Amino acid sequence: MRSLSLPNSARVDLERIVRAGYPLETCGLLMGRESNGHVKVERVLQARNLNRERAHDRYELDPQDFISADERARAAGLDIVGVWHSHPDHPACPSETDRACAWEDWSYVILSVTRDGVRDVRSWRLSRDQFVEESVSRYVHGNSTNPHTTTSVHRGCWRGARGGGDRRRGA
Repeated sequence: MRSLSLPNSARVDLERIVRAGYPLETCGLLMGRESNGHVKVERVLQARNLNRERAHDRYELDPQDFISADERARAAGLDIVGVWHSHPDHPACPSETDRACAWEDWSYVILSVTRDGVRDVRSWRLSRDQFVEESVSRYVHGNSTNPHTTTSVHRGCWRGARGGGDRRRGA
């Protein structure tokens, strides 16, 4: 199974951002390195969600924010290794829209958030047109030799009435 390491500081930042953005979807980029099927995230960056019509259940990452993040990553000797976004009031499972817009070889961290806070953080990777879950571990920045593996409380991935795995109403 592929894996993703997320520093505690990045997890705290992500939770703060998605709680502040609730009930709208928030999004951003993951900066880090990948080696032998393992992604080590070093930083997370917030991007603007350009989708104004359906911001409660869709995101469109601002391309200018992507360019800026790519420049910052390169300057720091890092790569863009994935995207993160929130699923307000829904499980941290990719939707059909998420799948249709995803790129292979990137990690897609999804945070399930409610008015009470973040319920789950999961990561996915597109492989042959299907999402495969990655294990997620946390670590203290600078102490990558002893990561603390976390097990998310998975509440299942809801399958919509259309059978396409889309969590969103009317999609």
